[in-house]
Amino acid sequence: MEDVKPLEPRTATVSQINGYVKKILDHNIILNNVWVKGEISNFKRHTSGHLYITLKDDGGVLKSVMFRSAAQFLNFAPKDGDKVLARGRISVYEAAGAYQLYIEEMKPDGIGDLYAAYEMLKKKLQAEGLFDASAKQPIPRYPKSIGVATATTGAAVRDIINVITRRYPLAKIVIYPTLVQGEGAKESVVSAIEYFNKSACVDTLIIGRGGGSIEDLWAFNEEIVARAIYNSKIPIISAVGHETDFTIADFVADLRAPTPSAAAEIAVPNMTELNESVSVMRSRLLRAVNKKLEYGRLILNRFKMRSPKNMIDDLNLRLDAYVKNMETAFRLKLAEDKKSLSALAGKLDALSPLQTLARGYSIPTMADGTVIRSVGDIKSGDEFSLRLKDGEKDCIVK
Repeated sequence: MEDVKPLEPRTATVSQINGYVKKILDHNIILNNVWVKGEISNFKRHTSGHLYITLKDDGGVLKSVMFRSAAQFLNFAPKDGDKVLARGRISVYEAAGAYQLYIEEMKPDGIGDLYAAYEMLKKKLQAEGLFDASAKQPIPRYPKSIGVATATTGAAVRDIINVITRRYPLAKIVIYPTLVQGEGAKESVVSAIEYFNKSACVDTLIIGRGGGSIEDLWAFNEEIVARAIYNSKIPIISAVGHETDFTIADFVADLRAPTPSAAAEIAVPNMTELNESVSVMRSRLLRAVNKKLEYGRLILNRFKMRSPKNMIDDLNLRLDAYVKNMETAFRLKLAEDKKSLSALAGKLDALSPLQTLARGYSIPTMADGTVIRSVGDIKSGDEFSLRLKDGEKDCIVK
């Protein structure tokens, strides 16, 4: 029996090993599309827009990356400590020899049902036309009063009041204390909208609150709130959460503001800018009036320098000149017409049959006026007339 020689180990480069492992992972059906549950740590947003994340749990960590093309569709702002569900593929970054999760979709963990309900209601209301631009009401440019439906204990109401009083102190602010999260919040928001519509005490209504989790903002994702906003006769500005937060109320409202402070800026004009505009318009108006007055003075001075008698005399002289010009023109036209008529008469006379007769010719005609052109036209005994230059004679053929 022959001795079996042991296999010699193959030699491979680092790049070959990394490439080989990458191919194994890339061709694994499970790892090509997998949901991973974990907590975000070491969160970094690169200037390119890519997100670099480490997902961790009690037993380990998983390096992850979410490229800008996918990150731009996130509807929440991820941060360290957030529990998330991330979907993507596991592959190897060959240069570093490390495998990582390439995230294509990510959402907060534990609220999957809320997101599903949010998307379902959004599609339903959009199909009914509640989001249509044609249903939006214009925001009054110079409101006399602003309604605010929000919690009186939060920072949102303070921000709104500060911005409005600073920008446009002429506007009256009417606050309706409202629950903005938790049990009874949706009914409270609806009551506020109905109160302002029944009382008709404001020109514009701001509804909203500060930032929070999707659970905190959920009152503004309720259908009864969306329909109350849509049915409001008062234009509504929605200001729910932060700039990255979008609720159903934002889509239905006549205008969406990224923050409560921004809603206050949208609701009222800037008094300083208005004063500057008024000053500019006042200056333009004064210049126009002064220019008009100066022109009027010039016209008045012209009339003052000339008495009515002098004006009448000037008009009489001008009238005489017109008459004289007309007479001259008439005489010239008459002479020209006479000359033309004389020329035409000469031409007509030269063509007259009488001139032919004057040269010794005559015209014989039958009794019926037919001109005799040939001896064959007459026979012996016929009577005819012979017209000469100075008269006619009756003749007979022999």
